[in-house]
Amino acid sequence: MSSRVSFAEIREPLAVPDLLGIQTDSFEWLVTSGLAEVLEEISPIEDFAATMSLTLSEPRFEETKTSVEECKDKDMTYAAPLFVTAEFMNNSTGEIKSQTVFMGDFPLMTDQGTFVINGTERVVISQLVRSPGVYFDETIDKASEKTLHSVRVIPSRGAWLEFDVDKRDTVGVRIDRKRRQPVTVLLKALGWTGERIEERFGFSEIMMTSLAKDGTPGTDEALLDIHRKLRPGEPPTKESAQNLLENLFFREKRYDLARVGRYKVDKKLGIGTGADAAERPGVLTEADIAAIIEYLLRLHRGEQVMTGPGGVEVPVEVDDIDHFGNRRLRTVGELIQNQFRVGLSRMERVVRERMTTQDVEAITPQSLINIRPVVAGLREFFGTSQMSQFLDHRNPLASLTHKRRLSALGPGGLSRDRASLEVRDVHYSHYGRMCPIETPEGPNIGLMGYLSVYARINPFGFVETPYRKVVDGIVTDEVDYLTADQEDLHVVAQANERLDASGRFLAGRVAVRRKNSEVELVDTAEVDYMDVSPRQMVSVATAMIPFLEHDDANRALMGANMQKQAVPLLRSEAPLVGTGMEARAAVDSGDVILAEKTGVVEEVSADFITVMHDDGTRRSYRLRKFERSNQGTCANQRPIVDEGQRVEAGHVLADGPCTENGEMALGKNLLVAIMPWEGHNYEDAIILSQRLVEEDVLTSIHIEEHEIDARDTKLGAEEITRDIPNVSDEVLADLDERGIVRIGAEVRDGDILVGKVTPKGETELTPEERLLRAIFGEKAREVRDTSLKVPHGESGKVIGVRVFSRDDDDDLPPGVNELVRVYVAQKRKIQDGDKLAGRHGNKGVIGKILPVEDMPFLPDGTPVDIILNTHGVPRRMNIGQIFETHLGWVGKAGWNIQAVDGTRPDWAHRLPEELLSADPGTKLATPVFDGVREDELAGLLASTRPNRDGDAVVGPDGKATLFDGRSGEPFPYPVAVGYMYILKLHHLVDDKIHARSTGPYSMITQQPLGGKAQFGGQRFGEMECWAMQAYGAAYTLQELLTIKSDDVVGRVKVYEAIVKGDNVPEPGVPESFKVLLKELQSLCLNVEVLSSDGAAIEMHSKDDDDIDRTAANLGITLSRNESASISDLPG
Repeated sequence: MSSRVSFAEIREPLAVPDLLGIQTDSFEWLVTSGLAEVLEEISPIEDFAATMSLTLSEPRFEETKTSVEECKDKDMTYAAPLFVTAEFMNNSTGEIKSQTVFMGDFPLMTDQGTFVINGTERVVISQLVRSPGVYFDETIDKASEKTLHSVRVIPSRGAWLEFDVDKRDTVGVRIDRKRRQPVTVLLKALGWTGERIEERFGFSEIMMTSLAKDGTPGTDEALLDIHRKLRPGEPPTKESAQNLLENLFFREKRYDLARVGRYKVDKKLGIGTGADAAERPGVLTEADIAAIIEYLLRLHRGEQVMTGPGGVEVPVEVDDIDHFGNRRLRTVGELIQNQFRVGLSRMERVVRERMTTQDVEAITPQSLINIRPVVAGLREFFGTSQMSQFLDHRNPLASLTHKRRLSALGPGGLSRDRASLEVRDVHYSHYGRMCPIETPEGPNIGLMGYLSVYARINPFGFVETPYRKVVDGIVTDEVDYLTADQEDLHVVAQANERLDASGRFLAGRVAVRRKNSEVELVDTAEVDYMDVSPRQMVSVATAMIPFLEHDDANRALMGANMQKQAVPLLRSEAPLVGTGMEARAAVDSGDVILAEKTGVVEEVSADFITVMHDDGTRRSYRLRKFERSNQGTCANQRPIVDEGQRVEAGHVLADGPCTENGEMALGKNLLVAIMPWEGHNYEDAIILSQRLVEEDVLTSIHIEEHEIDARDTKLGAEEITRDIPNVSDEVLADLDERGIVRIGAEVRDGDILVGKVTPKGETELTPEERLLRAIFGEKAREVRDTSLKVPHGESGKVIGVRVFSRDDDDDLPPGVNELVRVYVAQKRKIQDGDKLAGRHGNKGVIGKILPVEDMPFLPDGTPVDIILNTHGVPRRMNIGQIFETHLGWVGKAGWNIQAVDGTRPDWAHRLPEELLSADPGTKLATPVFDGVREDELAGLLASTRPNRDGDAVVGPDGKATLFDGRSGEPFPYPVAVGYMYILKLHHLVDDKIHARSTGPYSMITQQPLGGKAQFGGQRFGEMECWAMQAYGAAYTLQELLTIKSDDVVGRVKVYEAIVKGDNVPEPGVPESFKVLLKELQSLCLNVEVLSSDGAAIEMHSKDDDDIDRTAANLGITLSRNESASISDLPG
């Protein structure tokens, strides 16, 4: 493991929790109790006459049939068979039949918190939704400028109930979003008399006014009145009206507040402590409705407190819907549980129908149950739900943060079009729960968040964060986890408040947070809690930005996001300047291999590490070798232990992609000079040294997967073969006898990877002909070449081939006889146009790669690796990059703090003994909000060790005299020089650069398609046409709009003229103009095109046959439509 020297002053009493706990704990809950809960809810399923019932219980899993690796390899789902105990009871005879019933294969979570669905790794992210409960709101009427109040009761499942006070000072109710009625109608429908209403709500004038205006005499009339409003088309009866109201709010099958909703309602209205929410009903009660109305009336009167039905005094105030006390998480377990519940309720209908149709004597639990709805529901959720996402595995940090993502979008959540600024904004209650910095930059800004480092989820789904308890002004090591609304009741001090050895605050007054985000100075006796760590408020990616406290938030956001876009390099290198979060992030990402138990390493190879444990057991760990990640980056593991080495449990045995010695290593430490250079680093462009190209410092490996299958077609079976028509032997040189490319072959775009021929013919074969062909075969069959070729713009080396065949009993989709996958690896050196970035949002594109001898060099002759422009710093206010550069130099050079008269300098008073000197190349940690201070950095720069010649190359101000590599002359000003951690991002120029001469055309307009994927052309749009018109370039413009675009006749004639060496003919009529005429004709407008002398012009060319003939003779098809793939294009 790497040893990193930390400048942190604050001792953290709590270790960072398991960063994947949000996924693994939730799924563990689902398996142990979540599924049983749903079965209990749905049982018993009774028939319509209640003469028989089916009860489901005791869900349990059997062993999985396949491993995670095998599932990925064979496109299978990693799942275990789920069984339940089903009991069928005949109520008339009392007979009970019990069976164990198979409920389908249930997808299981891997150790890394992911699911493998059809061979691809997916992750279910957590959804941030409004919690069920009761919410009071305040609005101001624009006309009367009166303050109006309203309340909504939002259940987990069922109809909404809303009460409000309008501008006429009457209290109304809306049931299930229907028309407003007087609130007294609902109370009377529940059996309340006028006297009882007066007795309970007599304190409120507006309630008495509403009662006086209500003309409903009694309960029956009130029920009928509600029925008429809710079901206007149906004739009302007392029974149906009573039934309707009960179904809406008082029956558990139709209405459910859920445990969390009951907890919120009880807490808000003072009905109980909230702790007994599990025992109380999930439906509304009369007492709830009365308490809600009373709270609304007291809120409207401006009262401050109310005594609830439970005798508890509660504050009377409106609710903030964006507060984290009112927003909860649906984690993976709950999301799957909800989907399982939907599947079971669909199954319930089938069971009821079968109960009525089957013979009672012959019924068994197995015969009643149809598992298809359950299996289909789960498959639909994992395959198509917004919450189930393709795992982002560019690097270990990307996959770790993806699993900790919180989304406000999705079913039952917000939509990005309707989400207001308030929902997206940072809220004070996010502190320690959701990172205020890390969020996407696009339309999802603020709707996607990431869990803070120390946050955890409580059983109700609310996010909790830990605080150290303060007792009588002394900070203890006792830690309490608080939700956002619990925290509002307390005074919380910051983690960086200075303490003495006994835990007392050194200052008499300390800065604290109170409710509504106010920060103020209070006496230490008033403090209830203290933060556990300065990095408590940020997420994992943000906590990996050194000197975060010196960066503007906008740039820190970009820095956090861009770390997730870094590609794994050929050789990983941990940062010189880290934050101390690197090791924990690497371990929890699951991409490094850890020792299961303490023991001795017995054997080490590139593929396996074997450890002999102290308890006598032996464990062999298999390493991932050059596997393709979901994003095409290379996942490779390397052993970092030796044979005979002793390892403790949890010790890192092998590094993964982007890790070094068990630490996250996303980029490289490069010697950077911050200066303009001949204008070549203008507008964030970056100048690089050729050394980084030649020595493969920033080289990465990318692996692409190409797949082809041989199917049965109506004209016969496709065949994977080397025998391809009209292809030379040179092209087939790298194919083996089966027609599949050999491993190790160098391929480029257009090369054949797998040879395949497909039968062609106009007529379908009769069954007899197909039988004869199957028996005798046919050699001279008409076939066309449908081989798998390397797509346009790609090249590389074949590193793997997987062949699946029906003959080998491989599980293939219907109609597929053979499937071949070819993996092509590409080594991408850094080049002009690639994107690089630091960790502070300082991103740029490489503008120039200079020879090493032309790069500016230090006085000792060392050339710098990279030149960044000074203009990229002041306006963007990400000064953290300057601090990192200076501290990077200190770490690389090492330092020795000299005592003056036997005492250390003032600036070094807080540094422990081990930080008074360090060797060159020491790795440093400067945690966020608790790192190296400005005066310490200046002192360290002045104390750096000299180089081999005894010179201090960089001065105490962090600057050096640089010399121009071309002339050898010094630059006229000192330049900031140091080591910065630079990442190579996934935005590679090779994936973007594209050119086309001829290619596919759109079927309707006959214009070239757009985009690299379609092998399209560049769009010459409206504004570009204006530019041509401005220059008077009429002929150029005419050529662009006709023969280079959609003049079908002209295209072919121009090609012919070029081939024959003739002059280019006059352009014809564009096809899109003909489409316009057709559209106008479809609107019943008779449109004719007239020549200058008034004669009608025939739009359809008479020589279409001539064009086809000419094109065929030239061997071109210039008017071809969209291709199924690039490989279908002619070479």
